[in-house]
Amino acid sequence: MRQYDTAELQRLDQKHHIHPFTDHQEMWQKGARIITGAENIYIYDSDGKKYLDGMSGLWCVNIGYGRQELAEVAKLQMEQLPYYNSFFQTAQLPAVELAEILAEVTPPHMNQVFFGCSGSDGNDTVLRLVRHYWASLGHKNKNIVISRINGYHGSTMAGASLGGMKPMHAQGGLPIPDIAHIDQPYFYREGGDMSLEEFGRQRARCLEDKILELGADRVAAFIGEPVQGAGGVIVPPDNYWPEINRICEKYDVLLCADEVICGFGRTGEWFGSEKFGIEPDVMTMAKGLSSGYQPIGAVMVSDKVAEGLVNKGGEFVHGYTYSGHPVACAVALKNIQIMRDERIIENARDNTMDYLQSKVSQLGEHPLVGDARGTGFLAALELVKNKETRENFGNNGAAGAVCRDFAIENGLVMRAVGDSMILCPPLIISREQIDELHGKILQSLDQSLEYLTEISA
Repeated sequence: MRQYDTAELQRLDQKHHIHPFTDHQEMWQKGARIITGAENIYIYDSDGKKYLDGMSGLWCVNIGYGRQELAEVAKLQMEQLPYYNSFFQTAQLPAVELAEILAEVTPPHMNQVFFGCSGSDGNDTVLRLVRHYWASLGHKNKNIVISRINGYHGSTMAGASLGGMKPMHAQGGLPIPDIAHIDQPYFYREGGDMSLEEFGRQRARCLEDKILELGADRVAAFIGEPVQGAGGVIVPPDNYWPEINRICEKYDVLLCADEVICGFGRTGEWFGSEKFGIEPDVMTMAKGLSSGYQPIGAVMVSDKVAEGLVNKGGEFVHGYTYSGHPVACAVALKNIQIMRDERIIENARDNTMDYLQSKVSQLGEHPLVGDARGTGFLAALELVKNKETRENFGNNGAAGAVCRDFAIENGLVMRAVGDSMILCPPLIISREQIDELHGKILQSLDQSLEYLTEISA
């Protein structure tokens, strides 16, 4: 096997590799971090440094690293049937079995699934699926999908259009037509003098206002994450989603829950829809579906949507080469079986979830933290210059980048979304590891405060 040192790997990376969501000039100045191994909740780089992975990879390694059962299943499936497609009236055993188990763990009214490779292409599928559904019922003009400002639904043309990220819309001529956006339920920054309940109701009714503006006969669906992840872990008020349910039902608009981050235990329930009382017609899933061990995504549809799509819609002229990939499906199936057999979600919810959130709340007392928010195994610490006025540091998330870099030095992976520090640890994290996580965050906050105070003096 060819041997490399870190400098050589960084040189080759710079020479040949275009990274996603990366300022390459900035990265090349210090060199890419080369990850070479992982176990439990830790990752290791090419210099042997150990990091506590507070982001579960990219919101996805729910059962932790190093589960040999998943590697063994992948090997066996590759030996038996490494690949075949799901086109042309064909199916494979792992896809059939995975579809069955997904029908068991999702809400009872959802029994049909379309497979893909990721959350991004899943939301492309959602866009085409809901439009085809309404066309199959004779409503071809009912094709507008409403989403939220600062929501995230992937980085494909359709996914990035559905999302409400301004930097993404600034590249590539986005959003595409017939996508509309409404305000997000971001109470800390946008709640003003309203109570939490008033704000939740007001932001939900932004959807009703937009439907009436566009015409209910034109609006096909509303899509939203139960908790906005990449937008900064925005946890909605308790009355927000029930009001969204009511509005969608009133105007005959499909409700699409993007469960790519929130699904498979992230909120303490199998799906965020259960946590927040969402009644979805469509659910997008990925990430925790295989705990990141294989690239796979899925779109679950309700019986109502399946009736229109499958029984009345004729051929659904849509699909991917790797839809229902047998190896990915076999690994996802085993991942879900492990989660059920070991009661990973239930044990995490009962033993560590509240402890994690209590530690997050404690960090909210730090002079640099204006808001400490979270639910389940998701959390954010929003850094501010002034806790009283909620003034931020400006400079487009510079404080977050400072804290992120100190965390890396301290052996902790946290993500900076602007000036919000994001946490999304594996569900298997123990209380002792939560204490370790808390200590590393506190150290990073102290260092960041000292540095930011010095440069602003």
